Amino acid sequence: MVAAMMLPSAVPLLRLFTEVSAAQAGRGRVLACFAGGYLAVWVLFGGAALVFDDVVHRLTHAIGWLGAHPEVVAAATLGLAGAFQLSTLKDRCLTACRHPAAYLLRHYRRGPGAAFRLGWGHGLWCLGCCWALMLVMFAVGVADLGWMAALTALMAYEKIGRHGPAVATATGILALAVAPLVAAQPTWIPW
Repeated sequence: MVAAMMLPSAVPLLRLFTEVSAAQAGRGRVLACFAGGYLAVWVLFGGAALVFDDVVHRLTHAIGWLGAHPEVVAAATLGLAGAFQLSTLKDRCLTACRHPAAYLLRHYRRGPGAAFRLGWGHGLWCLGCCWALMLVMFAVGVADLGWMAALTALMAYEKIGRHGPAVATATGILALAVAPLVAAQPTWIPW
C-alpha cells in the first residue's frame, strides 16, 4: 500500500536522477541503490505503522470504553493529521519534495552508496510530507481502494500540483473541522 501510494510523487526525482546518473559506471546498480534507499524509508515506515496500528487495536480491546467508541480513535487521527497539515514542518518537507532538482543538486554524489543515501534522504522528506495522511489511511481502512486512491491523489497533488500548498492547508482545515464531528456523531464515519 505504502509503495503504491508514494510512487507517483517519487517519479520526478527518479526521472532526474536517471538523467544525471546516465554516465556512471554500473548505472543499473546505482539506480537500484537509489530506489532501494527511497523504498527502505517506506518499508520501515510501513512496518512501524503496522505495529502502531496493532498497538491501537490492542488498546481498544483492552480498554472497554475505547473499544465501544472507535470514533474517538478516528477523530484523534483526523485531528493529528489536520494539525500536522498546518505545521511548518509539513511545509518544509513539501518544499523539499516539490523541488527535486534543487535537492538533487545539493546532495548528488557518484557511486552506489551515495545513490542509496540520496534515495534515503529524499524518502525521509517525502515521509515527512505524508506520514499523517498515511495514518488516516489506517483509520479509514487499509483495504479500501477508494480511500487509498483519493489519499494518493491528494498527496501527489500536494507535492506536484500548481496549488499544492493551498490544498495542503485546506486539507488540514477540513480534517480539523471533521474530527469533532466524527467524535460527536459516529454515523459520519464512512467506513
